[in-house]
Amino acid sequence: MGLTRQYLRYQPAALFGLVASARAGVAFVALRGERGRYVAVPACEHVFVWDTRKGEKVLILKGLKQEVSCLCPSPDGLHLAVGYEDGAIHVFNLLSGESTITFNGHKAAVTALQYDHLGGRLVSGSKDTEVIVWDVINESGLYRLRGHKDVITQVLFLKEKNLLVTCAKDTLVKWWDLDTQHCFKTLVGHRAEVWGMALLSKEKRLITGSADSELRVWDLMYIQEVKDPDEPESKKSKGSSSPGAEENTEEDETLELDEHPEERIIKCSKVGSIMREGRDRVVTLGTDRMGKLLACHGTDAVLEVFSVLSEEEIQKKLEKKMKKARKKAKQNSEEEPERSVELSLREEIQRVTNVKASSKIKSFDLILSPKGELKMVLLLQNNVLELYNLDLSAQVPQAVCVSRITIGGHRSDVRTLAFSSDNIAILSAAAESVKIWNRSTLQCIRTMECEYALCSLFVPGDRQVIIGTKTGKLQLYDLASGSLIETLDAHDGAVWSIALSPDQHGFVTGGADKCVKFWEFELVKDGSSVQKRLSMKHVRILQLDEDVLCVRYSPNQKLLAVSLLDCTVKVFYVDTLKFFLSLYGHKLPVLCMDICYDGTLIATGSADRNVKIWGLDFGDCHRSLFAHDDSVMYLQFVPKSHLFFTAGKDSKIKQWDADKFEYVQTLEGHHQEVWCLALSPNGDYVVSASHDKSLRLWERTREPLILEDEREMQREAEYEESVAKEEQPVVAGERQGETGLAGKKTIETIKATERIMEAIELYREEMAKLKEHNVICEAAGKEVPFPVNPVLRAYGNITPSVYVLEVFKKVKLSELEESLLVLPFSYVPDLLRLFNEYIQLGSDVELLCRALLFLLKIHFGQITSNQMLVTVIENLKKTTISRVSEARDVLGFNMAGLQFLKREIEAKDEVTFFADATERFEEKKRKRKKKEKMVLAVL
Repeated sequence: MGLTRQYLRYQPAALFGLVASARAGVAFVALRGERGRYVAVPACEHVFVWDTRKGEKVLILKGLKQEVSCLCPSPDGLHLAVGYEDGAIHVFNLLSGESTITFNGHKAAVTALQYDHLGGRLVSGSKDTEVIVWDVINESGLYRLRGHKDVITQVLFLKEKNLLVTCAKDTLVKWWDLDTQHCFKTLVGHRAEVWGMALLSKEKRLITGSADSELRVWDLMYIQEVKDPDEPESKKSKGSSSPGAEENTEEDETLELDEHPEERIIKCSKVGSIMREGRDRVVTLGTDRMGKLLACHGTDAVLEVFSVLSEEEIQKKLEKKMKKARKKAKQNSEEEPERSVELSLREEIQRVTNVKASSKIKSFDLILSPKGELKMVLLLQNNVLELYNLDLSAQVPQAVCVSRITIGGHRSDVRTLAFSSDNIAILSAAAESVKIWNRSTLQCIRTMECEYALCSLFVPGDRQVIIGTKTGKLQLYDLASGSLIETLDAHDGAVWSIALSPDQHGFVTGGADKCVKFWEFELVKDGSSVQKRLSMKHVRILQLDEDVLCVRYSPNQKLLAVSLLDCTVKVFYVDTLKFFLSLYGHKLPVLCMDICYDGTLIATGSADRNVKIWGLDFGDCHRSLFAHDDSVMYLQFVPKSHLFFTAGKDSKIKQWDADKFEYVQTLEGHHQEVWCLALSPNGDYVVSASHDKSLRLWERTREPLILEDEREMQREAEYEESVAKEEQPVVAGERQGETGLAGKKTIETIKATERIMEAIELYREEMAKLKEHNVICEAAGKEVPFPVNPVLRAYGNITPSVYVLEVFKKVKLSELEESLLVLPFSYVPDLLRLFNEYIQLGSDVELLCRALLFLLKIHFGQITSNQMLVTVIENLKKTTISRVSEARDVLGFNMAGLQFLKREIEAKDEVTFFADATERFEEKKRKRKKKEKMVLAVL
């Protein structure tokens, strides 16, 4: 058997060049005791927390592979809930930066998250059209709510009532009673998708944003509050507009579909609309925490801010109006118009200002400071964060941009990358700028403005760089000064490719004007200065019949390969420019290619998703490989080897062996199309750029990569994915209606079930061995040593029953129900007997009761029909009731003690508070007097 070839694994080293992904929202978070300074933003699979004052990244909440799709900070400011593309939700602790809780329930991306006002419950909406309510404290799912027919766009808890409001792209707004877990009202007042909603005026008003320029306003009246005992139920159930509301057209009329008319809780009536200035759909609609300010934006760069009057302010305005009306009535000698005075909707919800951002807004967050200043953070489409302050006390409030976080990345997609010859500097260029990065620190050390860049290279010596642009220019930059030295009109069309000559005396460019041009470096005098500077001299031209997409030199500089728009690659002699070979076989144009270090092979990557490996001696195709699921955008050989990397529009980077024609490994990390990559001259680093605005650095490790093991791991990953896509197990007796279990079957829940089964089997074996041992001891008439199981010995010589409990406690609380759901019934009787034993000892009563009740629920029929379990259930009934009441007594005592301590502390604080207030008052008085003296002195 021959030796297998060893490859070295490339692993992710860093993600940089990204300020924020525009996929999910932005949120203010409380960090280090400060609100309004730190902002959490999505960054591909991670979450970055930025200090807006310093413009620094202070915390990274690391995700796994899936992209972040939603963010929601907890009311206490200590946690951040993060929803991902695969439907998972992670709750991060902002103090430690660690993920403390994981919820798995959705089958598609999480699109909406919201905490209740205490932070004990979390509700999530998803692309799978389902809503799930989670218990954060207990780390478990409560229930799943079904009813919407399209993507959920917003979810809101009502503080006063145990109600939930959800809206979706199916044009519906649904009201859910969380006590009975059913939808009791559906609002059908929208003709298009409902993109957002907000609750105002102490939850007595709902505002919804749809696909038009209207913000629809609904009045909410709770039936319990307005119920008249003499009024028939049918009369009360009809919604009516409040006086002073704008008239609704016939097509705007609200229909209210009530699944359970006898359980109506809320009455919802449309009172009018607020017109936005934007004509397109609402993207984000939100309020500050107090509900005093409302803001929204569309697909443009304008954020519209509205002020919502409180009840006291409305009352004052009404009184003023009444006074005016009375005065007018007196003058006209009319009766007092008591009933006719009403505030219009426009007076209750007033436009404050419009905030014009520098680019399209993707999301925002508001926070109202105690001083009455509004802070707004805007996440823009072009990889920028902007923070605005709005002074509401001013006569004409104007938003002021106080900080912009931009240095960390490009405004548009990076289209070209290059490594310096010493492997230290990385060049990235996009439509507006060229940036030079330090590879080890990942800091941007130079930013230079440029035209739309398509290709680039470091000039030998690494002191200058050359950029080829979309307009056909070559731009030469000096890195020391960061200035543009020279601009040449090189081609009449885009400069698609640039390649340095192996002798490093010049380079070659290929453009859309069907020309290949040869250039040489030269030193010229810079004006009147004695010192010479670098310049570029055009020496030769090769005219072709088609647009040139890519050019590459062979290492010995004898041959030049040119990729053309007619799907062929032509090879020419460099010295005479005579035609040598034509490589044809691709069905679509060749977008990228490279020649290996010894000049024997050329690999070409095409828009037809294939990579072909050719011999440069005769131009024969050695092998055609199906490389990516979309166009192959970039291809480069690893220096001093026949291994090469390809980047595709399918967001993957793959490594291949050109000798054995084998796929080696995939570098997964990017979430959208990969435009380009670059390998360092020593082959230790790969840097790649993608449409997700991120730059990623990959590092070659010393870890060997065995292909058979890789294929096995790939098969396992595919199996795990297929398990997650399987149908969920059905609970006996459960109605498949609008509610269901919160969790879903994953590979983790299956592994947890397998561990519980193995523990119970070990317990059975040990019990059987113990019986045999007792029989042997009785027969022998003396004590015979009992062999201890090595697994139990590893746990510190514990008993088999304690071992089962240890395994059970290690199951994640969020995965407990799903793990028990797939547990075969044959293991349940043993588990119930063990539960009885554990509860009697008083260990982990809460966990065991939760598991016990769930098992009784799902296996009720089989447990009640099994005569052997009658005594076990009777014993469990006694022990659970007694132990749970004991636990409740302890909790009650502790709560009373804590409340007593709280009252004691508050009493002490009141005394100190008044003392502090007096001191502060005196201090202010002194400062005012000092200021007055200074003013008088100046006058």
